[in-house]
Amino acid sequence: MRTKSLKKNKINVITLGCSKNVYDSEVLMGQLKANGKEVTHEAANDEGNIIVINTCGFIDNAKEESVNMIVEYAEKKEQGLVDKVFVTGCLSERYRPDLEKEIPNVDQFFGTTELPLLLKALGADYKHELIGERLTTTPKNYAYLKIAEGCDRPCSFCAIPLMRGKHVSTPIENLVIEAEKLAKNGVKELILIAQDLTYYGLDIYKKRNLAELLENLVKVEGIEWIRLHYAFPTGFPMEVLDLMKKEPKICNYIDIPLQHISDNILKSMRRGTTQEKTTNLLKDFRKAVPEMAIRTTLIVGYPGETEEDFQVLKNWVEEMRFERLGCFAYSHEENTHAYNLVDDVPNEVKQQRAMEIMDIQAQISWELNQEKIGKVFKCVIDRKEGEHFIGRTEFDSPDVDNEVLIDASKHYLKTGDFVLLKVTEATEFDLYAEPIN
Repeated sequence: MRTKSLKKNKINVITLGCSKNVYDSEVLMGQLKANGKEVTHEAANDEGNIIVINTCGFIDNAKEESVNMIVEYAEKKEQGLVDKVFVTGCLSERYRPDLEKEIPNVDQFFGTTELPLLLKALGADYKHELIGERLTTTPKNYAYLKIAEGCDRPCSFCAIPLMRGKHVSTPIENLVIEAEKLAKNGVKELILIAQDLTYYGLDIYKKRNLAELLENLVKVEGIEWIRLHYAFPTGFPMEVLDLMKKEPKICNYIDIPLQHISDNILKSMRRGTTQEKTTNLLKDFRKAVPEMAIRTTLIVGYPGETEEDFQVLKNWVEEMRFERLGCFAYSHEENTHAYNLVDDVPNEVKQQRAMEIMDIQAQISWELNQEKIGKVFKCVIDRKEGEHFIGRTEFDSPDVDNEVLIDASKHYLKTGDFVLLKVTEATEFDLYAEPIN
């Protein structure tokens, strides 16, 4: 017989998936705090008797992780260890009827656009006036700034439009207010995120308006770095590169997921581009901002990907020498356009191909990092871990890119500070450095 806990209600928010989910959790927690609720994020020791799980529904591994987390807390509720379990986010948006049937012990499921309803279930009101009010969960020196929601692209493999809806840009003035509030709280680096930065502004300003947004954000006092994540290659507003070149606050960095390069696969993926156009775009990037670090993401094992298609991709990765690269095995997602195709590449072949791409990238990354030895970089210090302070250059985004390690037994550095570091050693994905006085 389970008994209700007598402790004061405390809400523990658990976030799975991407930076967009991190942002959504932070907004939720900001609203709860403004309502006088006690709230914590991924509390250790199972602190909190009310659980909110913000799920990911993107690909198989992420879905499995989300389902396992829901089941774990549903069982804890059964055992009387927590009182209530609520589920929100992409998985809940996409599979709510199935989840309600399979895991009935969850109190309620909410979709990605149902924040007011979730707050109501938690005994709170949605406060419209809280523009930019969030409880950030990242280290104090950086924060994500979500500039748009949803996506209008027709990519065949992607379920995001099913879960996040059509593209909706946030007005520039609201984003500036949010950036100012973050800066007042000590944030020095803004990481701009959306499903598609390239599309920003088309819906509300009738033009691609990323450059104007950046012109406004660089004026925010206290912000030192602005980083661009998740740009789409088709229709990229090239004036952004001119701004990047002349404006020191905009990091010489772009994350532009390209997914593949074989023309056959690009056409089937409905990417609206070709190998020639993509290669020319990247050459234009490098010409405009020669020191730019380009990060991309690739998918291998897409339906119909032949050994020849894969060879084209491998050769191209070797030729383009991306500074940063991630590679995923294709996941066959129901209700996507590609789901109508036969998922004909065996899983072991998908995994082998992903490994081959990452082996090529490891070698490229090692060679590029060796060139950094002896050079000095402006770095931000994110945290102390074990015997090292961990920092990043402007060419690196948190969690996904290279880190700079500084021996903490020899040097003392403050988290959140920008320092000049001289690189002394380098591996494939890490730099070792010491401060220069």
